[in-house]
Amino acid sequence: MDPLEELWPVFGLRLLTPNLVLRPLRDEDIPRYVEAAASGIHSHAPGRTPFGAPWDESPALPANTARWIWECRLRSSPEDWIVMFGIFTHDGAFLGSQDVVAKDFPGLRTIRTGSWLRRDAQGRGLGTEMRAAVLMWAFDLLGAQVATTSAWDWNAPSLAVSRKLGYEPNGEGRHSPRPGVVERELRLRLPREALRRPTWDLEVRGQEAAAAFLGIAPPACGNG
Repeated sequence: MDPLEELWPVFGLRLLTPNLVLRPLRDEDIPRYVEAAASGIHSHAPGRTPFGAPWDESPALPANTARWIWECRLRSSPEDWIVMFGIFTHDGAFLGSQDVVAKDFPGLRTIRTGSWLRRDAQGRGLGTEMRAAVLMWAFDLLGAQVATTSAWDWNAPSLAVSRKLGYEPNGEGRHSPRPGVVERELRLRLPREALRRPTWDLEVRGQEAAAAFLGIAPPACGNG
């Protein structure tokens, strides 16, 4: 086993779909993450961002990205964890990121997701494929009961992915991602039984050790 995977078992986790490999980000992935984000994520009107803050436009993108990835690793306890999956093709090209966040998971059995793809990987159904992968992982292997997400009301591609997978409306909010801009946030909720599953099967590797590290009881894990 990789020595780092022995120290941090989440690094050994792999979710495999027909077109993608999702695996937790390691330090050697950070430069590729930065390059993908800097290459362009969205093509919305000037002054708009699909994110809670325009992090991908910051001149400090490289350092801020490293800080954020390291901070997320620190938040890896059974009570409060984030798994930041890098999105890769089967031949190793880096396409984006899919985050899975949980607070008080043993009690609430709820996850929240957020993601992005580099612009040249969009429009090919990969956003749906990678979201479906983490939802099946969370529902089937971690024992999650509910998944949530959100998007600004004009972010049609993100909302389309959520509708395709079966999410239901779950209220609204107002946020200011940058000074002078107020966005309408549409919140969405997906109960486990409402997931519209894809026709393909998810392959998961390294599940048992990763789940134990996140505090998931063995009966909920299946084989990994």
